[in-house]
Amino acid sequence: MATALAQKPGIGEAEWEARQQLAACYRVFDHLGWSEMIYNHITVKLPGDEGAFLINPFGLHFSEVKASNLVKIDIDGNKLDDSPYPVNRAGFVQHALFHRHLPDAHCIMHTHTTAGMAVSSVAGGLRPVNFYACNFAGQIAYHDFEGVTVRDEEGERLLANLGDKRVMLLRNHGILVMGRTLPEAFIKHWALQRACEIQLATLSMGEPLLVPEEVVAVHQRDLHMAQVPGGPGAADFAAMVRLVDRVDRSWRE
Repeated sequence: MATALAQKPGIGEAEWEARQQLAACYRVFDHLGWSEMIYNHITVKLPGDEGAFLINPFGLHFSEVKASNLVKIDIDGNKLDDSPYPVNRAGFVQHALFHRHLPDAHCIMHTHTTAGMAVSSVAGGLRPVNFYACNFAGQIAYHDFEGVTVRDEEGERLLANLGDKRVMLLRNHGILVMGRTLPEAFIKHWALQRACEIQLATLSMGEPLLVPEEVVAVHQRDLHMAQVPGGPGAADFAAMVRLVDRVDRSWRE
C-alpha cells in the first residue's frame, strides 16, 4: 500500500506503515457497512515489537479512525503512546489473549454484523450451502457465549475452543478471524461475511441444498488456483483501499 502524507513525529516508518494499513482497514469496514457504533475491533501487532499492538480509540466511529489516532498498547493493556483516548476492555481482553499466545495472529478482526451474529446464533452455525461457506467447512471453531468478554479467565476456554483454527464464530455474538497479515484476515472476514449473508437469504427460501463433503474437499483443494498473486487478500484489500481513497483520504493522516 502506497504511503501518503508525512508520518507523525516520533513514530518509525514501519509503525507508520502499519498504522496507515490498519486505519485504511477501519475505513474499508465502514464502507462495507460493518461498523457497529463505536464498538468492535481490528488490531495488528507492531513489526519488530511483538509485545505491542494497535487498536482503535474507544469512542470513535470506524469512519473517524486515522493512522495518527490509533492507540498503541502492550500485551498487558498499558498505553505506549500519548493517546488521549481510552481502550475498550471488551476489545483488549480478547485481542491481547490471541496476540499473546498465537505467533501467527498478526491481525485480529471482530465484528457484530447482522449476518455474522445471526448465523452464530443458530444451531449448526455456518453450513455448506454456498460457494463461500464451502471455503470454511471444517475450518471454523465455535465458542459459547459467556457474556461480554471483559474477564481474563474466559481466555483459557477461548484458546481451547479455537485450537488450531484461525476463524471462529462466537455463538450469539459474532465473527472473529485472524490472519498472518491484515489483507489475509480481511479476505477471510469478507468471505465469511458473504457466506453468512447468503445462508440467511437461502434459509429464508426453504430447505437448502447442502454441498457434499467430497465436493467441498475439491473446492478447498483448488481455491488457490483462483487467487491473484501477492498473497492472500492483498489484491482484494488494495482494491478496497483505492475505493475508499476516492471518497475520503483522511485515514492516512
